[in-house]
Amino acid sequence: MTSTASRRPLLDKPFVLDLFAGPGGLDVAGHSLGVPSLGIEWDRSACLTRYAAGLDTLHADVSAVRRDAFESLPPESNVLAGGPPCQTYSVAGHGAGRQALDGVKGYIERLMEGESDQRIDEDLKTLSDPRTALVLEPLRYAIQATRSPNRENRPYDVVVLEQVPAVAPLWEHYAKVLEETGLPDGTRYEVVVDVLATETYGVPQTRSRAVLIARRKGLGRPTLPAPTHRSYEAKEWNRRNGTSEPRQSADQAHQPTLDESTAPSGNDADPLPWRSMRDALADPVGTHPGRVAPFLVRSNYGSSGNPGRRGVRTDQQPAATVTGRISRFVVFEHLDENIVHEGPRFSMNEAGMLQSFPPDYPWSGTAQAQQVGNAVPPLFGAHLLSAALGLPRPAPEALRKPWQPATEEQRAKLRSNGCGASDACTGRCPHPKDQVPPPSSVRPRKSKQAPEK
Repeated sequence: MTSTASRRPLLDKPFVLDLFAGPGGLDVAGHSLGVPSLGIEWDRSACLTRYAAGLDTLHADVSAVRRDAFESLPPESNVLAGGPPCQTYSVAGHGAGRQALDGVKGYIERLMEGESDQRIDEDLKTLSDPRTALVLEPLRYAIQATRSPNRENRPYDVVVLEQVPAVAPLWEHYAKVLEETGLPDGTRYEVVVDVLATETYGVPQTRSRAVLIARRKGLGRPTLPAPTHRSYEAKEWNRRNGTSEPRQSADQAHQPTLDESTAPSGNDADPLPWRSMRDALADPVGTHPGRVAPFLVRSNYGSSGNPGRRGVRTDQQPAATVTGRISRFVVFEHLDENIVHEGPRFSMNEAGMLQSFPPDYPWSGTAQAQQVGNAVPPLFGAHLLSAALGLPRPAPEALRKPWQPATEEQRAKLRSNGCGASDACTGRCPHPKDQVPPPSSVRPRKSKQAPEK
C-alpha cells in the first residue's frame, strides 16, 4: 500500500537511532528532512567518513552496545532504523543467512516470548557465520527499549528497516510477530513490508531493497512511499534499442551508440522518467567537473567472475547496482564515431552521486568503494523516513547540492564523542578482527572436473 496524500507529522520531535549506520545514508536522508540522528557503526573507515560529514556517531559494535551500554543511548530517540549487514543474505555473499532463514525465524519467536538473552546468545554461537544473527538486532533493540529505566520503558514509536530482497521473508516474519504477538511487554505495531526499486524514487541506479515500516499501534497504519519515477525495464529498453529476443546472448545484444538518443518517452504526468547516469553526472557541481562525453559502463555486477556475463549500460540508463566493486566498473568513451577507448573510472565522488549522496560527500579512510556500495541510497532513505513519519515528500534537489563537510574542530568533537579521543580510536572501539566470520563460513571451493573426452 502506498500513499501520496498530504501528511501530518506523526511525531513532534522525531529522533533516529540508526543501527549499522555505515557512512551515513539514512543519516543524510534524515538531515535532508530536518530529522536528527545518532548512528552506531563498527567500521573505523565508515566512522571517519561520518565524522568528516559532521554526523553524530558512536564507533561501536551494535550488539555490544545493546548488551553493555544501552542505558547511555539518548532516551529521546523514538525512531529505530537500520540495515543489518547483508553479506550472508546477499546473492553476492556466501549464502549462510539464506540457508539459515527458518532457524532465524525461530529465534524471532523466542525473543518475542521473552526468552533470556543469555540463552539465545549461547545458541546463536552455533551459526556458521555470526553476521547472520545481526538481522535480529533491530528486534532486540525494540525489546530492550521496553526494559530501559533511562527511557522509562518507553518503546520506539517507529521502526524503519531495509535490506537485500532475500531478507524479505524475515521482515514478513517480523511483521507477523509485531502485529499478532507483540513485544514481551505487550507493545504491538502495525507494519507494512515490500520489495522496492530505488530507481522509482529518483536514484540513478537499479537496486532492489526489502523494506519494513512499523508504527506503534495507535499511531496509524503505515504506508509505503509512493513512487515518483518510472521503473527501469531491461526488456523494454532492449526492445526499443534493437534487442528483442529475450534469449539473445550478451555478446550479441545490441548496445546503443554513445550519441544515440534513448531517453525514455513520456509526458509531463507522474511518475517521472527514471534518472540516468548522465542525469546524475553530466553537469559540473562542486568539485565534480562533470562527465560531458557520452560513455558506456561495463560492470562487474552479476557476472559471477565470468567476463562474458558482465552487463554493459550507456550513460542514458541508470547505473547497475552500485556495490563495493564500483571502482572496477570500466568506463568507455568515444575517440571518434568508430573508436572507443577506456576512459577514467568512476571517482568515489561520482560513485556516491550514483547512490544519490550529495556531491563532495567526504569519503574517508580505506575501502571507500565498499563504503559506497554498502550504504543506503540517501534519496531512497528520505522517501522511507518521510512515509514512516508522515512528512512531506523529500525534495531531491536538497541532495544535489554539494555537501558541507565538518570543520576540523567539529570533526574532533564528533570523534571524541564517538571514539573517546579527538584524534584516534581508543580501547572502547571495536576491532575489525572481532567481526571476521570464522573459516567455516567461507564458501567451499568447487572442485574442477576434468573435461569430458
